[in-house]
Order: sequence, then C-alpha cells, then structure tokens
Amino acid sequence: MKRCLLIALCLNTLVAVAQPGAKPNILIILADDLGTGDVSCFGGKNIRTPNIDQLSAEGLRLTQFYANSTVCSPTRAALLTGRYPDLAGVPGVIRQQKQNSWGFLNDELPMMPSFFKPAGYHTALIGKWHLGYKAPHLPNQKGFDLFKGFLGDMMDDYYTHRRDGINWMRHNDTEIDPQGHATDIFANWTIEYLSQRKKQSKPFLLYLAFNAPHFPIQPPAEWLKKIKEREPEISPARAANIALVEHMDHAIGRIIEALKQNDQYNNTIILFTSDNGGSLPHAQSNGDLNGGKQDMLEGGIRVPTIAVWKNHIQPGSTSNRPGMSMDILPTLASMSNTNLKGIFDGISLWSDWQTGKESEERTLFWVRREGPPHAGLAYYAARKGSFKILQNNPFQPFQLYDLENDPLEKQPLKTAGDPQYQALIKALMQHIQHSGAVPWQGRE
Repeated sequence: MKRCLLIALCLNTLVAVAQPGAKPNILIILADDLGTGDVSCFGGKNIRTPNIDQLSAEGLRLTQFYANSTVCSPTRAALLTGRYPDLAGVPGVIRQQKQNSWGFLNDELPMMPSFFKPAGYHTALIGKWHLGYKAPHLPNQKGFDLFKGFLGDMMDDYYTHRRDGINWMRHNDTEIDPQGHATDIFANWTIEYLSQRKKQSKPFLLYLAFNAPHFPIQPPAEWLKKIKEREPEISPARAANIALVEHMDHAIGRIIEALKQNDQYNNTIILFTSDNGGSLPHAQSNGDLNGGKQDMLEGGIRVPTIAVWKNHIQPGSTSNRPGMSMDILPTLASMSNTNLKGIFDGISLWSDWQTGKESEERTLFWVRREGPPHAGLAYYAARKGSFKILQNNPFQPFQLYDLENDPLEKQPLKTAGDPQYQALIKALMQHIQHSGAVPWQGRE
C-alpha cells in the first residue's frame, strides 16, 4: 500500500494524517518584543515583512494568541515547560544581578527537549536563553544537544554582544566571541545547523530565539538608510525600529530558503511567535491594541503567531481560538505524535486547528513579578471567554473588560457586584494559592 496522506477539508483548515512513525522536523522561531503592529500581515503600517507574511500565506494565522507574560523570562519558561510561569518558578525576569532577579527555574520540571529526545529528535537552541546563568539552569543541562547563543536577558549592543560588560555568548558551555550583528549571527548558525541536519536521519527540534527587535533598537546602517529613504515622514525612532524588524524578517527569509533548498521545508512544522508585545517607549507598535510591553492590556500580551506545516495546515487560514505560549509544547507533541508524560497547564490546540472548532473555554492567567517600582510584588490578569480582568501594576485595582464588545479595552466595566468579575477574581485567587507553593528565589 502506498504511503499516503488522508486529506480532509474541514471548515477553514486542511487536515492530513501522517503515516504512523513519521516524524516531522520542528522549528520554533521566537521574536523578542515583537508586537502585532510590527508585522504587515497582522495589519502593520509602514512596515514590510514579506517573509513572515509568506509564512502566514502558507499556513495558519492565530489572531488571539498570547504570550504568557508581559516580559521575557516568564514566557520562555512557559513555552519550554508547558506550565504557567509562576508554576515553573519564573514569575518575573531572571537577571544576572541576584538582587534584581525575579525567577528561579523549577529544577523538577522537565523541559521540551526531554520529551522530544526519547522520540528520536536532535534538539538545538540557537539564540537567546534567558532562564539561568549557571548550572543546573543551562540549555545543555535542560536537554538541548546543541546550544549556540546568548545566556543573558538583553544585549547592550547588537555587535559587541555584552551585558554590563559580561560576555554571555556560548557554544554549549564554551565562551565564544562571534563577530557581526546578532540577528545575522543567529541566522547564519541556523542555516549551518540545517545544512548539517540534512545529512542526518534523525528529525530535529530547533528553537531559534532572536533577541530582535528588543532594545537597544540597533539595525544595521544600510537597513536604516533604506527605511529613511522609503519612509521619510516617520520619526527617526520609528524608522530604526522598522529597520530592525525588517532586518530580522530578511534573516527569517534566508532560513526558510535554506529549508527549501535542503528539501526540509515540506516536512517541517514551523511555529512563529513573540515573547510579549512591543515596547511603546521604543517606537514599537501593537497596532490598534491598547498598551504595550509590561502591560496586561492586549497590546502587552497578544502576539503575532503563525503555524505552518505543508500539506497539513491549509494555506492562508486563520484561527480565533485563544492560545498561550504554554500551549506550544503540547501542541507540537500532538502534531508530531510525541508522548508527553507529566502535568501541564498548556493544552494541545492541534484538534482545534484541524476542525476549526473551539474546545471548552478555560480560564487563562498572566503574571509578572518585578522590582522597583513594583517593590518585588506581582501583578496579574485573567480571562475566560470574552471577559478579562487585569492590572498593570500591583498597586492598581483590577479592571474588567468585555473583549467581545470592547476589543481595544477602552471602556472598563463596573466591577461591583458583577458576576463575571467575581468568578475571575476567585479563579485568580485559587491560581495564586497554587503557585505560591513554588519557590522563585532559588536555594543558593
């Protein structure tokens, strides 16, 4: 019997059932601080992202996908563990200065590579880690066969790759000092890795985490010059941000072309997303959404997300199903027939994507703990259905919004006596009680 695909057209999504035992490659591309208004296929203005747009044209655009937090580390912890950040021990940003670090990765939690390696995958991380600076919280110790990237929270310069004078660039556990713009370096390493995997029988799981377009907004000079000439009416700050994003988009295009040249594209699941919304003080854009990075408003947590899998996902399709970064692990496991054992807060969205239907509504939670000016306290948001409560700092009363009737969060509802508000507050309280048992300060 010929190897074949059973194809069924169901609503707006193409479904294909692979032969038992067939394992697709997996490529996760995570941008850093990329808002929905900085991707043209999500409505971005004065910006051109043709390669990300092409992924959207060839796959599924997720219009209500959320980062698990308003900042970097918590979302990354959720993506790699399938757990809420505070249940992974990372409610806030992990920094090299212990006195201003607000997370400590839970040693007991297995991470994504631990599930895919037994299924025959070679696992690699290229780019930004931001979940720990020393053992046992380093990428290789968390299951990645290969790590080439940056351990730290951000680079003070895209060319020197230092943070407060410290070089956190590593090849596995060896300090390295590569030359060039970080976006180009990570793209070159990725293309090199894909070329190496072409010669291997094992499928790969590659987590590519760009540090772009995180500030400092530092595009290559030739890209900035091109944007200033093309868009003379925009501000210098906005021009720099557009140039940095378009430079990253170009790098993504190079990587997709390498997949195609290597005959890997058709058998690779590609998941593109961001760790939080764009930073408004740095001229980044979240489109019409209210708020930005560090806010629990939609602009701070709703992120541009795309899933591509040739012959399995209908090109140009969309899904309004709410999802979160913590859903990526169980979703990829379902798509690749990889077994998961353990407790997960995330769920697989694959069935929803296949059928175009939404499974039962769940209550979603967001957390961010921070130092000054938040005094080390956490602030939260929660959503069920179209109703959402949020605060943008720990000293602010919770606001209630109905996203169906007020998607841009312009008109907060009265909370007194509101049953939706009371139900969300109760659910959040129970989540905080549960997560309070997980230490986030470390044991050192």
